[in-house]
Amino acid sequence: MVLFDLPVKTKKDRKEYAKFRKSLQKDGFELFQFSTYVRHSFSRENADVHKRRVKYALPPKGKVGILTITDKQFGLMELFNGQSQMEAERPPQQLDMF
Repeated sequence: MVLFDLPVKTKKDRKEYAKFRKSLQKDGFELFQFSTYVRHSFSRENADVHKRRVKYALPPKGKVGILTITDKQFGLMELFNGQSQMEAERPPQQLDMF
């Protein structure tokens, strides 16, 4: 999970914001909420690869947090749309090839 708060006051700031957001999307992250993107990884090693990619794409200004949580922890999250509870999306199943 990548959470960020980036400045967007100047044209250059907005360009850096867009560049960072597009790098997350290119790496398979999906918008969860404003300035919060998530990506499922099947292993700690795979998560580490994507964390390195996020660190490489960090913009020169602003705050960025990277949080790694397990499938079980993510699945325990309670999601709401207004006062109605939503069902959490299931992580994609890993494809086994023999």
